Amino acid sequence: MFLYNFSIYYTKVKVGSPPREYNLLIDTGSEISWIACSSCDTCPRTSGLGIKLNFYDSGNSTTATSISCSTRGCECTRTNRCGFTLSYMDGSSTTGYLVSDIWHLDTFLSTSSTSSSSAPIIFGCSTSELGNLVMTDNAIDGIIGFDRRSLSIISQLSSHRISPKVFSHCLKGESGINAGGGILVLGEILNPSMVYTPLVPSKGLYHVHLQNISVNGKLLHIDPAVFETSEDRGTIFDSGTTLIHLVAEAYDSVISAINATISSSAKSIIPGTNPCYLISSSSSNNVTGMFPRVTLHFAGSVSMDLKPADYLTNIGFFEDTAQWCVLLLRKTPSLTVLGDIALRDKSIVYDLAHQRIGWADHDCSLPVNVSISSGVDQVMNVRAVLFHILESMLCIYLFWW
Repeated sequence: MFLYNFSIYYTKVKVGSPPREYNLLIDTGSEISWIACSSCDTCPRTSGLGIKLNFYDSGNSTTATSISCSTRGCECTRTNRCGFTLSYMDGSSTTGYLVSDIWHLDTFLSTSSTSSSSAPIIFGCSTSELGNLVMTDNAIDGIIGFDRRSLSIISQLSSHRISPKVFSHCLKGESGINAGGGILVLGEILNPSMVYTPLVPSKGLYHVHLQNISVNGKLLHIDPAVFETSEDRGTIFDSGTTLIHLVAEAYDSVISAINATISSSAKSIIPGTNPCYLISSSSSNNVTGMFPRVTLHFAGSVSMDLKPADYLTNIGFFEDTAQWCVLLLRKTPSLTVLGDIALRDKSIVYDLAHQRIGWADHDCSLPVNVSISSGVDQVMNVRAVLFHILESMLCIYLFWW
């Protein structure tokens, strides 16, 4: 397995009374949001992201309330609190207890004015972290969950009538001087090129119907059954995952097709489990022309293109050659997961009201038009996001490392 400098997208939120600011990872694959507790012994104390880590203490907030053990679905802790345990795809996990406190939001009233809103939100106070969560490299204060279930931030804000049942993001990619960052809005990004595919009903994650994959315009011979949604299979959009995870049958077909179409200037090598290619330094700037486009085909006759820059990374130079490696992972059996590298440089709309998800290519350093009303649409040009309202939940900075 090659070493890859994983990127994360996070945002700032303010919680409690008086409000305190926290940096939280944006995760569309999680329901429960959580912040590290002041009592956490295993939580990291420093971060390689160059940010100060803050810890939540309900005793320091006048608006914090405990969640009763008698609440349906609670597992009582030894201290008679409503406990939670969360596990993630990379094997990391966190445990703690649920609490309710005020989250403070800055809401756009128009393109030039904002007002403050607040709402009580149920979230987790993490008392223990394991696995990659304890590593200091990308240490963060917690996670903000945006999936479809009842305790996600979008579901709770919608139930308080603060947000419509739709949110969008535009994650800026790695290229250019000002790499990373982006836009997150509670509302629908409007783009004339937006295409939509239906969400799979009765699922907590953002399951979609992936039907096939083509490489360089040629459909691959993949059994459609490998993409069918079941308890442990299917295809999801997940901003909390960095890479693209493909079910084994699809992965093998995609890699074979890439190898069959690449330029003779790229020499295939396979260190560990990830295909890599040696390319002469003189040709390294033309990788886009040397590798094929990979296209994902979804229900509704819509597709998503992955450019070579989306699924390849340069891991370094050796003598007169550059080594480029594929950012696809083979999973047996597993979900097919479209992580950040598939979602970058696109406006992505999660429309729970209409049970669909949409996307369109977009330069995420540019402003977007957003509809924030579920009734008569109020459309605004969100330019202020690029320099203003760091803590806003209706329109906020995304930071990237």
